Amino acid sequence: MQTQSAVAAHSPFCVRGLNLNPMPIPLLFLLSSLLLWLSSPGPGLSFCAWFALVPLLTGCAMVTPKKAALLGFVSGLVYYLLLIYWVVISLGTYGHLPWWLCGLALLLLSAYMSLYLAFFCAACSWSMQAVAPLWSAPLLWVALDFIRGLLFSGFPWQDLGYSQFNTPLLIQVADLAGHHGITFLIVMANCLLFTLSARWRKKDAAWRPLPTRLQTTTGLLLIAAALAYSAVQLKVISRDLASAPGYPVAVIQGNIEQDQKWVAEKQREAMETYIELSSKAALQQQPALVIWPETAMPFFPPTSPLFPQVLARTVYSHHYLLLSGAPYFVEKEKDYDLYNSALLARPDGSQTLYFKQHLVPFGEYIPFSDILPLPGPVVESIGNFSAGNSARPLAAGKAQLGVLICFESIFPTLARQEVANGANLLINITNDAWFGRSCASIQHMAMAVFRAVENRRSLARAANTGISCFVDPAGRISQATPLFTTCSINGSPVLFAQHTVFTRFGYLFPIACLIFLIPVAFWIRIIRISFLKQQQNPKIN
Repeated sequence: MQTQSAVAAHSPFCVRGLNLNPMPIPLLFLLSSLLLWLSSPGPGLSFCAWFALVPLLTGCAMVTPKKAALLGFVSGLVYYLLLIYWVVISLGTYGHLPWWLCGLALLLLSAYMSLYLAFFCAACSWSMQAVAPLWSAPLLWVALDFIRGLLFSGFPWQDLGYSQFNTPLLIQVADLAGHHGITFLIVMANCLLFTLSARWRKKDAAWRPLPTRLQTTTGLLLIAAALAYSAVQLKVISRDLASAPGYPVAVIQGNIEQDQKWVAEKQREAMETYIELSSKAALQQQPALVIWPETAMPFFPPTSPLFPQVLARTVYSHHYLLLSGAPYFVEKEKDYDLYNSALLARPDGSQTLYFKQHLVPFGEYIPFSDILPLPGPVVESIGNFSAGNSARPLAAGKAQLGVLICFESIFPTLARQEVANGANLLINITNDAWFGRSCASIQHMAMAVFRAVENRRSLARAANTGISCFVDPAGRISQATPLFTTCSINGSPVLFAQHTVFTRFGYLFPIACLIFLIPVAFWIRIIRISFLKQQQNPKIN
C-alpha cells in the first residue's frame, strides 16, 4: 500500500511545505466542508465558494484514491449535515415523527449526498497523478450534480452555483448554461487557485509545461469572458427593464400555522386573513393578479361552501385574477386522483388549473407504494397526491403564468418547459412553514432566483410564512419579506418574451459535461499509465 508521502512524491502536484505536513490531511477536507457551508445561503459568505475546494483538492493530491474517497465522504457528511439539518425540523415538528427517526433520516440523506463528493475526490486523486484538474474536475462536478438531480426522482438541493444567488454581477451567464454553468466556473476557479499555488516537481512529473499552461490560460480566459458577459448583460437587462411596462401583482403572505391550517374550524379564519390582506393590497395598487401561497385554500374548491364566498369577496368584488394553491381532486370511474394544484380564478367566472408535476417523495407520495408495504406520506391530512403532466402556462390577461409549486422551483427543466411553452411570468407558490426558522427558507428562495435569470423572466414568489418576494429577470430580489410575518407586497414585474440560449438548448450543458467526461477520462488514463511507467523506469525519456 502506498504511503501518503509516496503518493505525494509520485504526483506532479507537490504543495509547498508538503513534506512538513503543516496541516493534517483530514483537516484539509474538513476545512473545505466548513468553507462550503459558509458559502451557502444562510451563513451567506458566498465569496468562500471560490476557494472552498482548494484544501480538498490539496488533500486529494496527497493521498491514494481510496483514502481520498473516504475523506471526501466524511467531508461531505459534515457539509450536508450542516446544510440540510432542517430535515429534522420538517419531519419532527410538523411530520410528528420520532426524533430518533428524524435524525436517522437526516443521516441517511446526508450520507447519500456525500457519496457524490466521495467519488469526486477519488477521481481527482486518481487523475492528479498525471494531469492538472483544471478541466476534468469542473466537468466531473457538474456531471455528478446532474446525476444527483435525476436519480431517485432527484434532489438537486443547493448545487454549488446557487451560493451566488445574491451576486447579480456574477450570475448573468446562467442564461447560457443555467446554474450548472455557474457551478462549472466556481469549480474551475478553485482548480486554478490550487494549480497556481502548487509547486511543480519537474524531475518526477510526466506532465508537460505546454498542456498545463494551455489549460491554465484557457481557464483564466473562460472565467474572464464569463465575468465580462455578466457585466454587459446586467447593463442590458437593466436598460430593458427601465423601459418595459409592468404587470401589477400583489403577493399575499398569510402566515398560517402549519399545524392549524388543516383544522376544519380554522379554515374560515385563514380565509378571512387572506381576504383582508388582499383587500388592503387592492387599495394600495389595483392589481391585475393576486397570488396566494401553496395550499392557501385548505379545502377542496369544488365541494367546499367557503370557495364561493372567497371568490365573491375577492375576484368578483375587486375584479382581479386570483391564483391560489389548493388541493384538488378529479373523479374517475370508481376512484379519484388527488392533486396539489394552483387554481386561477377570473372575474368572468372561468377557472384554470395547474397540477404539480414533481412531487416530494415521502412528503406528497410514497415511491413504490403499489408494491411495498410502506406507511403513508408525512402529510397525512392531505393524502397521497398524483403528479400532473402539463407544463402549459395559465392565461392571465397580458400575462402567461408559468407556475412552480414549492419543490418544483429547484428543477430547472420545469421552468424552462413552461417558458418554452409561452410563459412570460414565473410564479412560485410555496409553503415553507415546514422549514421552521431554519436556513432552508432562504436556500429554497435562492434556487428560485436562478429560474428567473436562466429564462430572463420576472418571478413572483408567494410563501405562506416567507420568504415572499419579487425577482427581476436579472436575478435581483426586491421586497423580500421576513419569516413568519403576516403581510402583503405589491409590485409590477415586467413581461419579457424573448427566449434565452438556456431556454432553447443551454439546458443540455450538464449532459454535455457528462458525455465529454468520457473521452477526458480515457485521455487521463493514457497519460497516467505513461507517467507511472516513467516513475518505474526513470531512464525512459
